[in-house]
Amino acid sequence: MTELQVLQGVRLKGRIADTDALAQTIGEDPAAMTRVVDSLTESGLLLAGKSLRLTEAGRERLRELLAAERAGIDQDALASAYDDFRSVNAAFKELVSDWQLKDGSPNTHDDADYDVAVLARLDRVHEQVMPVITTAATQLPRLAAYADKLRAALDKVHSGDTAWLTRPIIDSYHTVWFELHEELIGAAGLTREDEARAGHG
Repeated sequence: MTELQVLQGVRLKGRIADTDALAQTIGEDPAAMTRVVDSLTESGLLLAGKSLRLTEAGRERLRELLAAERAGIDQDALASAYDDFRSVNAAFKELVSDWQLKDGSPNTHDDADYDVAVLARLDRVHEQVMPVITTAATQLPRLAAYADKLRAALDKVHSGDTAWLTRPIIDSYHTVWFELHEELIGAAGLTREDEARAGHG
């Protein structure tokens, strides 16, 4: 567990970040996470309360750590991986939209055949994104964890718990996907605003 992982975890989890959530998402022991969070809070990088937040010093420290991380990678290889992600991201966004809406109205999930057809597309999306993560992880090894997190969410969807497709307050497939997207945007030296302007938001 590194300082970068913890600070980035707080940033990505936003207002639901707490010690237990960070331990789970990073895959660390909660007691060890508590010690690290306490240390970062004492050093002025985190604010503790109902949830954890980055201080201004914490945000600056995270920017420094991410910039140092980017400086050590092959940007061409990372850019190629991100281009591949953009392609599969479009398919995933369409899948999520079709899951949430049916014929332009909220999907009430009372048409089992429709839902099964939408969910069947998730396996193909998953197959396409796994090599992207593998390639990106050759540059940023910590990104390999996203493969395990997506696989865990997919297994829960396959078991019949479809909340694990899009529910926002758990590490659902959509939540993990969003965080992976954020990581790739940052690693490519871009911002969400850059990507929105380019039509890749």
